[in-house]
Amino acid sequence: MTTGTWPLWPSALALVAMAVVIVFAGVRLTRAADELADRTGLGDAVGGALLLGAVTSLPGNVTVLTGALEGDAGFALANPIGGIALQTVWLAVADLVYRRANLEHAAASLENVMQSVILMAMLSLPVIAYSTPQLTLGWIHPVTLLIPLLYAYGLVLLRRMHSDPMWVPTHTSATADEDEEEEGSDRSTRRLWATLAGLGLLVGVAGWIVGQAGLGVAAGTGLEGGIIGFTLTTAVSSLPELVVLVTAVRMGQLTLGVGNIVGGNVFDMLMIAVADIGYLEGPLYRAAGSTSLVLLGGTMLLIAVLTAGLVMRDRKGIGFEGLLIPVIYVATVALAVISR
Repeated sequence: MTTGTWPLWPSALALVAMAVVIVFAGVRLTRAADELADRTGLGDAVGGALLLGAVTSLPGNVTVLTGALEGDAGFALANPIGGIALQTVWLAVADLVYRRANLEHAAASLENVMQSVILMAMLSLPVIAYSTPQLTLGWIHPVTLLIPLLYAYGLVLLRRMHSDPMWVPTHTSATADEDEEEEGSDRSTRRLWATLAGLGLLVGVAGWIVGQAGLGVAAGTGLEGGIIGFTLTTAVSSLPELVVLVTAVRMGQLTLGVGNIVGGNVFDMLMIAVADIGYLEGPLYRAAGSTSLVLLGGTMLLIAVLTAGLVMRDRKGIGFEGLLIPVIYVATVALAVISR
């Protein structure tokens, strides 16, 4: 049970204010990260995962840690899972912005497919931890230690794949060139890094406020913290991913935009480990309640559909994945509410 939560209406106003701050920072993050991806030679897919994925995940990450330290296990676990789910929905939104072709077709990238597979593997770990509450290492579950290890190994695989790919997507007239460079600004690389760090700090502070406000809304409305975390606070804290994705698509940097979403989703898994460490009352997973299994299952289904879309690459329209992803998300939320 959380203590010292903010009142309901100040919490709601804080969420609206932080949404504005996060949107303001999102567009600037896109342009700085796009230039840095070109200058460092990371490429758009890996650059989207490492630079944009990490920085735009900061609001949600701080929100997760806030919930864990306040003792709300359901809220802490639901935020990263909800972030992964909702950010996947953003891809369907971006499909409406990019009218030339199906976005997953145009943003052809083997790295994005691999990241989706890695994400599905990482999402299975909390399910295992939930089913084995008797296994503890201090106050955390041993599975928590596997999350960053799997993430690090995934980065090694992505780097190897980028430098020496064994498979390549079929290029069509609608396929974007992921290594196509636009004319950069006259800002120095050091200044670009400083801009990225400053914006990261700004959205990080916003994430702490979102966490406190989300706990206040949960307490004021009587709704379960896990449901608030999966929907409301996630919708605010994942706004950078939506802004970055839409901005990248409008700039023509399709692989960077999709890589930001998929890479940010993989990065969000690290916050489950942070949440378990921050939750000092014991392993987080079983304490989060059975609702967390519904949210995990629905999110794994979302990622499976997205991966299928990245492989199938429908040529026109939003594709089967663009239709299924929002439906699965809404059904997951409805099932979680019903099963309370």
